[in-house]
Amino acid sequence: MTTSQEELLPGTRRALLHRIAVAQAEGRAPSLVAAVVRDGRTVWHGARTSVDGHGPDGQVQYRIGSITKTFTAVLVLRLRDEGVLDLGDPLERHLPGTGVGTATIAELLAHSGGLAAESPAPWWERTPGSLRPELADVLGRQPLLHPVGRRHHYSNPGYTLLGALVEKVRGAPWEDVLRREVLEPLELERTSTRPSAPHAGGWAVHPWADVMLAEPAEDLGLMAPAGQLWSTTGDLARFAVFLAEGDDRVLGVESVREMRAPAAPSEAADVVDGAAYGLGLQIQHRDGRLLVGHSGSLPGFLANLTLSVEDDVAAVVLANCTSGPLLAGVGADLVRIVAETEPRIPEPWRPLPEADASVLELAGQWYWGTHAFALRLTADGGVSLGPVSGQGRRSRFRANGDGTWTGLEGYYAGELLKAVRRPDGTVSHLDLGSFVFTRSPYDEEADVPGGVDPEGWRGIG
Repeated sequence: MTTSQEELLPGTRRALLHRIAVAQAEGRAPSLVAAVVRDGRTVWHGARTSVDGHGPDGQVQYRIGSITKTFTAVLVLRLRDEGVLDLGDPLERHLPGTGVGTATIAELLAHSGGLAAESPAPWWERTPGSLRPELADVLGRQPLLHPVGRRHHYSNPGYTLLGALVEKVRGAPWEDVLRREVLEPLELERTSTRPSAPHAGGWAVHPWADVMLAEPAEDLGLMAPAGQLWSTTGDLARFAVFLAEGDDRVLGVESVREMRAPAAPSEAADVVDGAAYGLGLQIQHRDGRLLVGHSGSLPGFLANLTLSVEDDVAAVVLANCTSGPLLAGVGADLVRIVAETEPRIPEPWRPLPEADASVLELAGQWYWGTHAFALRLTADGGVSLGPVSGQGRRSRFRANGDGTWTGLEGYYAGELLKAVRRPDGTVSHLDLGSFVFTRSPYDEEADVPGGVDPEGWRGIG
């Protein structure tokens, strides 16, 4: 990926540097490194203090903790796309004998499988994985704390199970499958399960004094699919582009879009904070924009990847301290700074190369009851339907090639839209999942369920 500092205006670059400088100083991080991605490439890189005597660049490795989960989720989605499994399958169908096999694969991906957040003692992040040689050691005697599928409860053991699933189906270690199917195709050459020089050391900073304590860097064993990886801002910048655009060598655009969609029931606190969880990705509404990505932490390290697809801006922030700077906030601020100071230039408007006359006649205003909607043709050959003004249900629709369309988002996702024609070929109404849309409110000439009062519209007299 090409790095070009000239891509951003000087004022923007200074604002980005100021933000990470404040984070490093106030968070007392031994080092902090960040990158911003736009238009599919890194456009800014910044670092504060040093690693091994020099300023960390885009090739210095840091441990990325739970961002590893997103990589594991990609491997699982690949199995689904190949038809090897379905996300609705219970785990037991593909990985029998765990004792928690009633949870579906999708529920494990979305942390709604009811599993405990952590593995039983001793603290798995600071002890060798050899202490947990079997899945039973990871899950413990009471692996389920909640009814399966009822609530979102973040679970590291859940991603251990997903890693074991990948190994069982592929017949190879998780690490090997990850390297072959994700890291090599995406050219993530500095992402690995063990550190490779140059890399940062992990530190704990004393809460009441400016002194540090070295943290252990344990091999997590079976817990590796939940948090083992080391990576760089350069590699994670490439990975952010993949999460926005997809890559047919790994996962297509529709599958990464599915990863970015909410997939778990939200807790009340999450609703207040605007947070949700997809398939291996955290989702948050912040500063009026939708952000997806993942944070990570292990003793000695903090990491964050934040992406705004609509703004086409992503940020990666890494630090080598156990606690201190709140990197999710830093990442969101880096995205905001670029999105607001240098907003995305829209593509030029161009007329469609052609328009099907039978579709073009459907364009315009329609009514669902008394609610006014507008149907528009889209550049990709589909249509969109949404309120003429104000808030309400809206969606884009994909053409099915037979005169019908399938909803892509929101309330109408997966629902079928079709034009119902009279015997003479004229359009009577639109049918959207049994809802009738007519050219005028309760059109008496259309087939409105329940009929239309023959006395018509009237006042009170």
